[in-house]
Amino acid sequence: MVFTTAVNFIRARGPDEIWRKRRIFKLAAHFVGRKRNCYSIALRYVNRALVYATKGRKLKKEDMANLWEKRVSAGCEQHGITYSMFRESLSRDGVMLNRKTLADLACWEPYTFKALTDAAKQRAQLDGLNVAKHLEPPTGVILNTMKK
Repeated sequence: MVFTTAVNFIRARGPDEIWRKRRIFKLAAHFVGRKRNCYSIALRYVNRALVYATKGRKLKKEDMANLWEKRVSAGCEQHGITYSMFRESLSRDGVMLNRKTLADLACWEPYTFKALTDAAKQRAQLDGLNVAKHLEPPTGVILNTMKK
């Protein structure tokens, strides 16, 4: 940049300020009104949005873990075993499947999930776990494994 006076040289903050502001304005591009155009206001709202985005990533992980656990427990209930006994029996059998994989199996591979629940029931009986408290499958409900 070429400056005609020393005053303009001192007042100019150089190209770094342009890029710093441009980054904030890009993040504020979808805002409405002065939150989008005025740098000092945009900076405030962009920081707030980034805080919410950080919290949202953590909440998304928790929500997905809860969803997977619900799906697996519903699949276990269909086959007459509790979720806690199912997980304990699988770990004793050495089956190391996480909640997401078990939930996918419960949703999309019902016969594979039934085989896992049967194996878990057998392991629970062999180890003498409290199998008498296992759930009865729901009546009057059409399960995925009943379809032909």
